[in-house]
Amino acid sequence: MMEALGLGDWFAPIAAVIAHLGPYTRAAVIVACIMFGVSLLLNFYRLAIGPDVEDRILALDTLYINALAVTVLLGIIFATSVFFEAALVIAMLGFVGTVVVAKFVAKGDIVK
Repeated sequence: MMEALGLGDWFAPIAAVIAHLGPYTRAAVIVACIMFGVSLLLNFYRLAIGPDVEDRILALDTLYINALAVTVLLGIIFATSVFFEAALVIAMLGFVGTVVVAKFVAKGDIVK
């Protein structure tokens, strides 16, 4: 299948890692990784170039969510639960970080 796509030999290590997945799951994981990679790049762009502080806060929140999705995809690819535990930590830190930054922007102080 990989030769038919023109991916050649450089894809062999990745194909060996995802060999335990079925063909449709394998294709879905590859497409999802590509899509989330593009999404992460666009989030970094919005975080760096955002015209307003609110845009940057939303970009940071979306960046956390996409990092969470990539971590879950890695857990599926490597068939281990360690990545799912890391995804829970990322979710908690993302929520707390977004709340703290939004409070700082709204009130100018985090702790009163």
